[in-house]
Amino acid sequence: MNGVLIPHTPIAVDFWSLRRAGSARLFFLSHIHSDHTVGLSSTWARPLYCSPVTAHLLHRRLQVSKQWIRALEVGESHVLPLDEIGKETMTVTLIDANHCPGSVMFLFEGYFGTILYTGDFRYTPSMLKEPALRLGKQIHTLYLDNTNCNPALILPSQQEATRQIIKLIRKYPQHNIKIGLYSLGKESLLEQLALEFRTWVVLSPRRLELVQLLGLADVFTVEENAGRIHAVDRTEICLSTMLHWNRTHPTIAILPTSRKIHISHPDIHIIPYSDHSSYSELRAFVAALKPCQVVPIVSGQPCRHYFQDSLNPRLSMPLIPASVQQYMSSNSRKQSFLWLLERRLKKPRIQGVVFESLEENADQCQPDRDSKKAKKEKLSPQPGDLEQQPSPCTLQVKKQLLPDRYSKEWDLLVPFCESQGMATVVTAPLGLSVQLRCTDEFISLKTGEEISLRPHLLPRGDNDGPATTGNQSAWIGKDSSLSPSSRAGPLLTSGFRGLALKYLLTPVNFFQAEFSSRSFDQQVEKYHRTLAEIQRSAQTDTLV
Repeated sequence: MNGVLIPHTPIAVDFWSLRRAGSARLFFLSHIHSDHTVGLSSTWARPLYCSPVTAHLLHRRLQVSKQWIRALEVGESHVLPLDEIGKETMTVTLIDANHCPGSVMFLFEGYFGTILYTGDFRYTPSMLKEPALRLGKQIHTLYLDNTNCNPALILPSQQEATRQIIKLIRKYPQHNIKIGLYSLGKESLLEQLALEFRTWVVLSPRRLELVQLLGLADVFTVEENAGRIHAVDRTEICLSTMLHWNRTHPTIAILPTSRKIHISHPDIHIIPYSDHSSYSELRAFVAALKPCQVVPIVSGQPCRHYFQDSLNPRLSMPLIPASVQQYMSSNSRKQSFLWLLERRLKKPRIQGVVFESLEENADQCQPDRDSKKAKKEKLSPQPGDLEQQPSPCTLQVKKQLLPDRYSKEWDLLVPFCESQGMATVVTAPLGLSVQLRCTDEFISLKTGEEISLRPHLLPRGDNDGPATTGNQSAWIGKDSSLSPSSRAGPLLTSGFRGLALKYLLTPVNFFQAEFSSRSFDQQVEKYHRTLAEIQRSAQTDTLV
C-alpha cells in the first residue's frame, strides 16, 4: 500500500485503514490505481478529497457514495479547516501529476510548513512553472514517488519511448497490434498512435467511457474490426493468446512498461514507456525544489541518500496548535464508533433466499404437514401462554459446540424461521446487536457493554399482513427493550424443515476448516440436534 499519515497533522494521503489512521481527519486521494486505494470501497463514509476526474472514477468503479467525495479543481488553491471551530486552516493546491487520468500532486501549506506529496508522477520541466511552485516556496517535506529511483535503471523520456513504439509498428504494416495496458493510464499514448497511423483504436466499453470523459480526439471505438490497434488488458498478453491471435491474423503485442517481464512469445515486445519519473528526472526535480527532507512513498526502496546534496537544512518540528490537537484527539473513539454504526445502517438490504410458500404446495405436502402438526402442538407453547410470560425462555449456547474456537465467551442465539418470514437475533463480540427481519436490518448499540434484546412476543399477522394459522403461525419480537446486563432472548421454533434450511440457519463459525464436504451434513444435523435437546430442556424447566 502506497499511502502516508503525515506526522503531527490530521492529514492522510492514499491511506484508507481507519484502524491505523489514528488522529487523521482529512483524507486525500492522489489517483485511483489499486495500490493507492487499498481499503477504499463502497463502505467508505468520511469526506474524501480528490480531483474531479478521480471523483468520477471513484464513484463509477469503487461505488463510493457521492456524499463523501469532495472534488477539488486542479491548479487552484483551496482552504480547508484543521479544527472544529475554524480557527486553524490550511491551503491545499492540486497539481497535475502526469501519471494517469485524474492523478495529482498535493501541496499542503499550514502551521506545519509546506509539504508536497507527489503521489505517482512523471516529471516534466513544465511542472516547475506551476504558480504554486514557481514562487520560490521552501518545501519543508517532499513525499517523493521513488518507483524508479535506481541509478542503474536508464529510462527514455515518454516522447522517445513513443517514437520507439511507432518505429516498431512500422516494421509490421500488415499486422494487428495489441497494446497491453492496465485499466487506467496511457490513454494519451493510444491517441498519438491513432493519429500517427490514421486508424481507429479499439477499446473496451469501460475504457471508451473514460476517454470520452477526458475529451480526447475522436479516434476510439469498440468495434472489433474497425482498426488494427487494439488496447487490451496486459494480462491477456501471454503465450496462449498470442497463438490464438496469430491463427486468425498476424499479430504482435507491445507492453509499454519499465518493469522487467518474462517474454513468453517472440512477437511480444517490451518498450520502456513509463508513467513514473526516471532517476535522472527525480534528481532534477529535487535539485530544483531544494526541500528540507525527502520521504520516499514506496516503502522498502530507500532513496534519501541520493538527494543529500540537494537538500536545505532541516527546520525544527512546528508546534501543533491547541485547537488542532483537540480536533485530532478528542472523540476519536466516538467518531470511529459512530462511523461504524452509520456505515452499517447504510448497507443495502439483505436480499436473502426466497422459499416457496407452503400454501402453494398444500395439496402435495398435506399428509406431512398433518403429521408434524401434532408434534408441534406438543412442543410449541400456545399463544396465550406466551402472552402471559414476562419474557421468553432464554436459550444460551456457551462453548458447548465449539469450546476450542472461542477465546472470549459470547452467546450464539438460535435463529428463527417459518414459512412466511425469518428473523435472526445475533449477539456479536463487538457489543452490537443486529436483528434481521425478512430483508430489513436494524442496529441497536450501547457503548462499551454487551447488548441483548428481550423481545415481547406478539402474534404475527395484526401488523405484518394476514395472520397465519396451523404450522405457519409465527411469533416475532417487537419493541425490544435493551439492557446492558440482560442476555439475548432467542426466538424458538419447534423444528426446521429440510436440510437446505438447516444449512442456512447454522452459524458459519460452527463449520471448522478441517470439516470435509462429506461431513457437512452430519455437522449441521449435530448442531440442530443439540439445539433441539436444549430447547426441550428449557421448555421442561419452564413447565416445572
